[in-house]
Amino acid sequence: MTSAAKVASLEDTVAWRDEERRAGRRVVFTNGCFDLLHRGHVDLLREAREQGDRLVVAINDDESIRRLKGPGRPLVPQEDRAELLAALEMVDRVVVFADETPAAVIRTLLPDVLVKGADYALEEIVGRDTVEEAGGRVHRVRLTAGRSTRDLIRKVIERYPSAGAAPTEEENP
Repeated sequence: MTSAAKVASLEDTVAWRDEERRAGRRVVFTNGCFDLLHRGHVDLLREAREQGDRLVVAINDDESIRRLKGPGRPLVPQEDRAELLAALEMVDRVVVFADETPAAVIRTLLPDVLVKGADYALEEIVGRDTVEEAGGRVHRVRLTAGRSTRDLIRKVIERYPSAGAAPTEEENP
């Protein structure tokens, strides 16, 4: 399957989920902005996939990220973020959503397993009640230390402090 075919509407993803369940497969769900894809994301996605047979990743659209993170974000547009995630072997479907939280997506999709980073306390995880009431479970993933979008942005600013400065050939061979 091409990565473009993995990026789907919520309605198409629900139909796909139904097929997967009929085949006896467990569907795992996680979500986030995934603005600058990095090792921490890959570690989370890898562990998420290990919790079931198929992995759905829901990403915030550009406007919801601006509301959550401020006017300078996202750095990478939603189409590119979706395509990058879909290109990963462990990801089976990517859904873009416009709300600030994935609550509506989770209520509609009803995954078997909901995965979030361990930086969220169990009671803070959006959709936990919905998934557990439907017979599913929640799995928290320990974050990879020093691997975050915030860390990457901070590193770029520290290395290239003047506005608009680009790395020279010597700095970035």
